[in-house]
Amino acid sequence: MNVDMGIQSNIEASAASFTPTMRRLAKAIRDNPAIVLEKTISQIAEACGTSVASVVRFCRAVGVSGYAELRMSLATELGKEAAQFGSGLTLGAEIARTDTLEEMAAKVASLEMLAIEETVSSLDFRTLERVVTALDQAERILLFGIGASHFVAQDLHHKLFRVGRNVFLMADAHEAWTAALMSPARTVAIGFPHSGTTADTVQFLKLARDNGALTVAITGSRESPLARAAEERLVTHARESTLRAGAMVSRIAQLALVDCLFMGVARLRYEQTIDALKRTRDITHPEQAV
Repeated sequence: MNVDMGIQSNIEASAASFTPTMRRLAKAIRDNPAIVLEKTISQIAEACGTSVASVVRFCRAVGVSGYAELRMSLATELGKEAAQFGSGLTLGAEIARTDTLEEMAAKVASLEMLAIEETVSSLDFRTLERVVTALDQAERILLFGIGASHFVAQDLHHKLFRVGRNVFLMADAHEAWTAALMSPARTVAIGFPHSGTTADTVQFLKLARDNGALTVAITGSRESPLARAAEERLVTHARESTLRAGAMVSRIAQLALVDCLFMGVARLRYEQTIDALKRTRDITHPEQAV
């Protein structure tokens, strides 16, 4: 288990590799994390329609030695979260029909704060440094994001474009295929889906890599197809609710990582970046010009 990542986030990050039985166990824990504290291994196996041996395999798949360690990790994590956010808040639980607006808002805010904290604390800074350097030296930057991930890609596009980088946001599928195909050396291609399973984005990244681009996955699972297709992987951590119209907590985690990337690039050319930001601010907000 990643020591910088909570056990609940570790379960989310491992979901792509789960068997159907493991998914049932993961859902039960996501819906009510305290179930592990309240039930024995035999009871949780029966509740999820599986065997004790399958529960043990699930524990090992999420990085703990067995059910006793899973219980201890969850008890510690839930206790820490109760102290930080209040004992009345069950962060791992789905938003419920009976939740008040105040309870829903508290869950969302607390999960988003945790997502940023766990994403930054578990960042591989050597990988981040390599990606920042590649972005700084790139002649062309391609950003691939579909659906909810498109808004994260759009945010990085806005930031890099504003400071004069040659960056392209690939919104049209035909243009994305063409851009991925025409990816000479010193091209950096970044794919954004949190799940890491969006088929088109995986294929765009594979094609870009085959044609000479440095490929980067910003995803919630190190074992996802997108992560395997990329040369560099930056992993976010988020306990995403299944009751959602689009990415919520995972989007916040990705946006935090995008900000880290941009600030890293800005740091390398500090004076140039400050000048570009000032000039664009002066032209778009002339009343603030000095």
